[in-house]
Parts: sequence; C-alpha cells; structure tokens
Amino acid sequence: MSAVTKRSLAPSAEEQLQKRADAIRLQVTQGISKPFKKVIDVSSGDIHSTGMKPITFVRQVLAGCLCPDLLDSDTLPHDSQLRARKLLEHCDGGSVGAYAESSGMAYVKSTVAKFISARDGGLSSNPAHIFIASGSLRAITVVLKLLDQGEGAHRTGVMIPLPFPYTLPRVLERVGSVPLPYSLTEEAGWRIEKKELHRAIQASKGHCWPRAIYISNPGNPTGHVQSRESIQEVIEFAAQNNLFLLVDEVNQDTVFGMGSEFVSYKKVLAEMGPPYSHTVQLASVHSLSNGILGECGLRAGYIELVNVDEHVMLFAETLLCGDISTPITGQIALDVMADPPRPGDPSYCLYRQEVESRRNTLRRNMHRSAEFFNSLPGFHCPPVQSGVFIYPHLTLLPTALTHAQGLGVEAGLWYCERLLEEEGVCVGVNECMGKAVTQSCPPGSNWHLRMCVLMPPDALKEVLCRLQAFHCRFLKGF
Repeated sequence: MSAVTKRSLAPSAEEQLQKRADAIRLQVTQGISKPFKKVIDVSSGDIHSTGMKPITFVRQVLAGCLCPDLLDSDTLPHDSQLRARKLLEHCDGGSVGAYAESSGMAYVKSTVAKFISARDGGLSSNPAHIFIASGSLRAITVVLKLLDQGEGAHRTGVMIPLPFPYTLPRVLERVGSVPLPYSLTEEAGWRIEKKELHRAIQASKGHCWPRAIYISNPGNPTGHVQSRESIQEVIEFAAQNNLFLLVDEVNQDTVFGMGSEFVSYKKVLAEMGPPYSHTVQLASVHSLSNGILGECGLRAGYIELVNVDEHVMLFAETLLCGDISTPITGQIALDVMADPPRPGDPSYCLYRQEVESRRNTLRRNMHRSAEFFNSLPGFHCPPVQSGVFIYPHLTLLPTALTHAQGLGVEAGLWYCERLLEEEGVCVGVNECMGKAVTQSCPPGSNWHLRMCVLMPPDALKEVLCRLQAFHCRFLKGF
C-alpha cells in the first residue's frame, strides 16, 4: 500500500462530522430519544435534501426520456416532449439504458459548447475540447492525473486557496499531488493577493514542482467574485510560472452581490490576446450539483480544456474511459442546464419563475443569515457576493479553547460536534489560516463555519433557531 493510500485512511474533520451525523440519523429512525426530531445537514450544497423542489422542466424532460410512453400523451408540455425526443434520438437504441461515449454524448457536448460560447459573448468553443464527467470532482481528478508526474522533490505541486472547497484536499491526496496553500485576504473580501501567490510558490522550492494553480471563482466556500483585473493578474502569474490554470466555476449562476458580475477565465484569457491567449493552459469546470439547479444526485458536470495539446486530449479521454460513463440521466439534465427553455416556449414562463424564485430565496436567506450571525457574540460575517454557502468567522473564548485542548480535540470541530449532538444541525468547519490569525487571537481560537443557505425560508428559520439555542448555552458554559 502506497504512502498516499495510507494517508487517505485517516478521516478528516468533515468526514468525522458526516459519520457522526449518519449515526445520529440512524438513531432517530430507530426511535432513540433525541432533543430534536431530525438531523439537518447544511454542510454541503445539497439543496434538495433541505426541501428545495426540483426545477419542473428538468424533471419533465427526464420523465419523457425515462418513460417514452409519456411522449404520446398530453401529460408533458410540447417543448419538453420535443427535447426528450431529440435526446432519445442521440441515445443508442433510443434508450437511456444504453451505454454512451465515455467522454459524454456528442449531442450534449455540442449543447454545452453553444452555452459556453453564448456565455462568453460569442467566443468559440469546440465540443471536442469538452468532456462530460460524473460531477466536477471527477473532472478535476482527471486534470490532476494528467498533470501528475515525478517523485520526491519532483512531485506535482498544486497551488490551492485557503480556505478551499472541503473536498479538494482528498482529491489531491488520491492522485499524489502536493498542496501548496496560498491565503485569501479575508479583510479585503477574500481577495487574491499577487504577493501571496509569489510567497506560496517560493515556499514550494525543494520539495515539489509547481505545475498548476487551482482557482475557485465564484469562491467556494467564501462567496467572493473575482474582478477582471484580478483574473488578469492570476493569468499573468500562471504564465510567468508556467502553471496550468484549473478553474472551478461551478457557482457561476449564483452571483447576486451588488456590483458583482461573473466573468469566465476563458473570456478574460481571450481578451488579453497573445501571448497569453495562445499559451496559457486552462481547464474550466462546471456541474449540475452546485448553483441554482442543485441536482446533486444526477451526477454530471463538464470540463473544457483550452490551449491543451491534442495528444493530451486523448489521454483525458483515456482516463475517462477507465471509469464508467456519466449517467445518461445526468447528461440529459446537463443538456437542460446548458439550453433551458427560451422566450416563446410553453415552459419558458414557469422555468423563469422557478429560477428567479430560487435566486430571490438565496438572496434573502443570505442576508437573513448574515444578520443572524452578526448578532451572535463571537461571530462575524461580512456580505457575501455569490454561492450557496455562508461562511461566518467564529472566535472561540480562551476558556472554551482550553477545555477543547484538555479533551484532545480541535476546538472548532468540538464546537460543531456539540451542535450536532445537542441540536441535530451538521455544519462544515475550517480553521482560520494565515492573516486571519492575529496576535490578539491565538492559533486555534479562530474558525469558520460553512453552511448552505439555499433552502425554504421555514427550514432556514429552524436551522437558525437551533443554532442560536446552542450558541447561547455554549457561551453560558464558558
């Protein structure tokens, strides 16, 4: 067993919380008495699990594809029937039960290419450079495997932001890449600082070979949105240091902050012109799971490769072929995400109404949650610009910190474990790093909670009530 495999056996704080949440959920179903009726998990972006209803058109097209008899009745709107028929034409045997190309259905890849081109103001997108994968994590893993090489001081180093998406370290661990953290500046809205990027890459000398930089834009879990100027600086940095740009853009449809606008890395790269537009290698990732659709269970996403050698493209397809192809149902939903109903279509008004309702719910919930956390002693939460997560800063009292140390557990994890045990609310947790830890706040006392807020308002109310009750008890104890 390799050293990488051995390390992966040790559960992370997130995995410990999830395992305990599953155990408590089982206890509740078995009738074991708890102070709550159900466990509410808001640590991930699984919006359907907390009560958000699916977008109707997505499910209607899926229903028509799964049960073609519906296409001969008046059960479904005409445009959803047409979409289902078209998609079935591109399935072998006219059935979603057939295998598809490992890199994705050609028809869906073409739809995604048109979506990207329209998003980026007409910039060309080649379907041959797009690969459908079973979610963004699988897509990121494929890219990292393409970059992975060398041993010891020549192992592949990947620059990652602090804070980072909670699933990212495990992916790096599995492929054997070395994480090279660079801290985002919280007091400046989680901005990426050029000098911090240079510091991080200099620190890598002697123990790995930096080959890529991972960017989350819009930020996950911070909710920051990069400006064009910031994106240009990162692209210039990548070019100077011969780094592959791995850009996670899964939250691109959830930007709601005043004055904030999503601009893709591909578009900025093209606007910069030569030599950058012809030489900087880029992979952009998007998926069904995050954002407004939130179809986590359908397991589909895409990755577009830019300025990557055609021979490398073949390796990407080979890696995807080593796994089962993305479920056809997920690819169908991805097609709908990339090409939703248009004005004049029978389903357009309802689709637009449902999407706008979700956006408004997200905006209101984010504002309500920020006000809530800012009213609790020990919490601070700046405005959020995008995404489905709120990421409040928690400063623990010295007495609580000392108690946790006496128990031999990390203070932030201990806080979240108690919240789960006493109120049945499962949140994510990250220790503050870098500039967030000041002389007035000793290491280990600063943490962030990660909480998905895209849920029905009544569900959010229950979560906040439980959290407030716990926090008040916690403060009284310390």
